[in-house]
Amino acid sequence: MAKASPNFVCQSCGNITSKWSGRCDACGEWNTITEEVPLSQGPSGKALGATRGRKVALSDLATTEAAPPRTASKIDELDRVLGGGLVPGSAILVGGDPGIGKSTLLLQAAAAFSRAGQKVIYASGEEARAQVRMRAQRLGLAEAPVQLAAETNLRDILTTLEAEKPGLVIVDSIQTMWVDNVASAPGSVAQVRAAAHELTTFAKRHGTSVIMVGHVTKDGQIAGPRVVEHMVDTVLYFEGERGHQFRILRSVKNRFGPADEIGVFEMTGGGLAEVLNPSALFLSERGTPAPGSVVFSGIEGTRPVLVEFQALVAPTPQSQPRRSVVGWDGGRLAMILAVLEARCGIPFAGLDVYLNVAGGMKINEPAADLAVAAALLSAREDIAVPPETVVFGEISLSGALRPVGQTENRLKEAQKLGFSNAILPKGGKATGKSGMSLSQMPDLVTLVGEVFGAG
Repeated sequence: MAKASPNFVCQSCGNITSKWSGRCDACGEWNTITEEVPLSQGPSGKALGATRGRKVALSDLATTEAAPPRTASKIDELDRVLGGGLVPGSAILVGGDPGIGKSTLLLQAAAAFSRAGQKVIYASGEEARAQVRMRAQRLGLAEAPVQLAAETNLRDILTTLEAEKPGLVIVDSIQTMWVDNVASAPGSVAQVRAAAHELTTFAKRHGTSVIMVGHVTKDGQIAGPRVVEHMVDTVLYFEGERGHQFRILRSVKNRFGPADEIGVFEMTGGGLAEVLNPSALFLSERGTPAPGSVVFSGIEGTRPVLVEFQALVAPTPQSQPRRSVVGWDGGRLAMILAVLEARCGIPFAGLDVYLNVAGGMKINEPAADLAVAAALLSAREDIAVPPETVVFGEISLSGALRPVGQTENRLKEAQKLGFSNAILPKGGKATGKSGMSLSQMPDLVTLVGEVFGAG
């Protein structure tokens, strides 16, 4: 490849020549010509070359600018997940399984933000206007000042947005949008990336908030290139079991608030109803204490949540025992079973193990290890854990119990719901001010001996 020829520029008049000389032929000044190095090296048409752009204004970290204003929707669970409300110019990506209620949630959010003073445009690429209107009538939102558009051409949508200047745009969904300068089918990687880039750039340039709906794969990840999640400011997942009424809106990325925050909703005939006290709802169907049932006090974002772990251990007729998990990590279950056998001498060979988190909740934090171990031991030994007891703690491979964070918040939430005892690791920041009776265990062997008398 031939080496690019250097550029010589007169610092007085800006004239460009291919060679140096002492006097500029354009302005006649002497000793003003200097060689300029190209911005980047590379093949012609692929690199930036010698053309320079404008100088960007720089500032230091200290600033007197106020925090960005937020618009609250008055839907407390949604505002909690967004970090306190909607920030102007933010780009939000919402993913979830088909039929889980994404369109219902966003239509209710559109109506709420429009009533809060925002000009809202709902652009649907999957449904006609009549279908959206039917849903709005069913939800009692027909009178909300939301403007509808049924279009998939992104150029037409952006042209409309520039003319209307809305405060919030909802695009349902990003996989149906079509960018006419990209030679591929809608929903392809190139189309999704280009559409997300154009919508995010529009949001930043015009100060309009954009909410994009994204399809998910069978693994539960948002379909399309992963770079889309890096482009946007906030990534939300709408979770829940299809046959269960509870829905969880989980924040996995948020540049304007805490990540891993959750909002809890209940699917009803009139749409999604927010659940202000999810712990009470998750435990509302808990009946007479039975072996294998243990209440876990967890932390989701900034909120303590109590859920019930249910375990069933039964002899298997198969040569390979089953390990079935719903709402928790199957690999972590295998680790706890191995620790119980290796460190405590309690075998689970020849036994089927089933583990379930009641209410359709998904638990990810390691603090649930001790609750799972207690549920497994309770089911295996046929001994019910006292109904007024909550359990939390992390288990190490040596069998030792490790303390977890926000112990006081977990205990306060448990006491608020009527629990009086707690089983937790020794050494945690539990002061006893919560008024609960604390059973602090140093290791798993102590739990097995003192609580279940097994081993």
